Amino acid sequence: MKINLIVAGVGGQGSILASHIIAEAAILGDAARGAAGDGGTFNVRVGETFGAAMRGGAVASHVRFGDVLGPLVGAGQADLILALEPLEGLRIGVEYAKAGGLAILNTDPFHPVDVKIGAARYPAMAEIAKALEDLGATVTVLDATKLALEAGTAKAMNVVMLGAAFASGLFPFSEQIMIEAIRARVPQKFLDVNLKAFTLGKDAYLAARRN
Repeated sequence: MKINLIVAGVGGQGSILASHIIAEAAILGDAARGAAGDGGTFNVRVGETFGAAMRGGAVASHVRFGDVLGPLVGAGQADLILALEPLEGLRIGVEYAKAGGLAILNTDPFHPVDVKIGAARYPAMAEIAKALEDLGATVTVLDATKLALEAGTAKAMNVVMLGAAFASGLFPFSEQIMIEAIRARVPQKFLDVNLKAFTLGKDAYLAARRN
């Protein structure tokens, strides 16, 4: 088994936390299988690339688990692109999208400076989704920022996206394991909001795929 995914966004959106929660869940899930005598351990690797700015610059977190060695996903090998920012999802997809892979996009854009001053045009959401589909990905879009606000804070948007990623069925571990990983990485005072965000993201993904 080998699973490759990339969490794409901009600084301040929680891309790195989201990737570490997935990696934590993969480790916990593998340990649970080993304890049950249901297979041996596998490798979990995480690697990040950063833009020029801490906040607002591009951030891509690579997560690989299974029969893997290096931390970075190979070109055209991403089973899932989890885009906290839609255009960053497309930018990553151009290099890493896998034919038959998945792309889950938050619809809330972060406009760079050149767009804000009118020197460039930010593409419409439909254009971004279509471009990823043309690269071979199955695309699902949801307003994760709105759902995070419904949960209690826009800062939980990354966990909304984790809920959607889990609902895709890609991960070889249970929802209980995923929630354990969230509990391990999210401060107690923010836990209830983030657990609600996870559920909202999961439900929104399933609803989108039904429609």
